[in-house]
Amino acid sequence: MRAGLVQLTVTDDPASDLPATLRFVQRAAAEGADFVLTPECTNGLSANRARQREQTFAEADDPTLAALRNEAARAGIWLLVGSVRVLSDEPDGRFANRSILVSPGGEIAARYDKIHMFDVNVSETEVYRESAAFRPGGRAVVTDTPFGTVGMTVCYDLRFPHLYRSLAKAGAGILTVPAAFNHITGAAHWEVLLRARAIETGCFVLAPAQTGFHAEREGTGRRTHGHSLAVAPWGEILADGGTVPGVTLVEVDLARVADARGRVPSLLHDRGFAGP
Repeated sequence: MRAGLVQLTVTDDPASDLPATLRFVQRAAAEGADFVLTPECTNGLSANRARQREQTFAEADDPTLAALRNEAARAGIWLLVGSVRVLSDEPDGRFANRSILVSPGGEIAARYDKIHMFDVNVSETEVYRESAAFRPGGRAVVTDTPFGTVGMTVCYDLRFPHLYRSLAKAGAGILTVPAAFNHITGAAHWEVLLRARAIETGCFVLAPAQTGFHAEREGTGRRTHGHSLAVAPWGEILADGGTVPGVTLVEVDLARVADARGRVPSLLHDRGFAGP
């Protein structure tokens, strides 16, 4: 299977971002990708709550998602829409940060709502409270495809290894980590965490990312790390998307999952323990 990782620099205007996203998806498909993946926040990135609400729709009505579903059907590809901000049924009005797997027929094959919220103090000037605008999901998701079983996660989930272990134990051989990783934490932690998740689970890890400076009509904007990565089950980096928008292609041979797990079968070696 050939995967295509799409790297974007979205703004707070999804309509203006969509043409570039579609071009990259089309390029990946034209270059032979069977499975194309876009990053977290594919339908826009903004810290302005009023602007977020203006640009947020129910899943069935989101223009970015609708266009990408149509493109998946036109190209006959599997497409992971890394995440889109959609309305939820939360009484307090918070959104869902939802990763959506689309089949070659344009149908939604699986949905995963990001479980772990990015509520952190990276520095005095880099403070994030994702849970103020988004409600966390509560269910891990794996889904079968013709090229293997996919376990779905999003960005900050990467710091919670028990989630990835549970996905692998449920049959996943491919783990998806679409992200808009902060430029500070990304430089320090992105690569090592992705490689660790691959090694711990014996899975391929596919991580399409946002990159660069994300302009906002009102607000200061933010920076993301880029470096969309594909990591093999033994921990080798197979592809790195660098820091500019574009498409990174990688070959995924699921036989390498069985090989890695056969050499170090740690998924079979869990033991209970007391304490601490």
